[in-house]
Amino acid sequence: MLKFFADRMLRKLAIWLRIFGYDTLYIGDFETDNEDTFMLENYTNRILLTRDKELYERCTKKGRKAILIRSDDVLEQIRELKESLGIKTKIRMDRCSVCNTILRKPTKEEALRIMRREGIKEDLMEKYELWFCEKCDKLYWMGSHYRNMVKFLKGLK
Repeated sequence: MLKFFADRMLRKLAIWLRIFGYDTLYIGDFETDNEDTFMLENYTNRILLTRDKELYERCTKKGRKAILIRSDDVLEQIRELKESLGIKTKIRMDRCSVCNTILRKPTKEEALRIMRREGIKEDLMEKYELWFCEKCDKLYWMGSHYRNMVKFLKGLK
């Protein structure tokens, strides 16, 4: 499966790629003094995604796989990757959209603890399948947010 590293201008795209199940790093998740150099020299097994033409050119000169994203609209950015790389745009519950960690099923205790902390009704456990991010201590399920994402993605068709 494709792996990506997105620059600061592509935060929303990075989130969507994670939602689609792609292992996607985002430069904003790292502490570094020089983002361009960090992106050029680290995680070189990933496709670098950028809107910065100079960074793109520096990458390709080094033989690094990079894609210059032209649009500033996230739906168009997704379309660009769908056309250039054939990415799949199915919503999956594989990765945390916040931190990129692989999700897993929560234990009943974990789910109840988070639901109580967040003020979420406990009957959610009977209504939906749940996923859990250990790093963010966050629950995911396919509720109204999922339905809104599906509506948004209909714009790709």
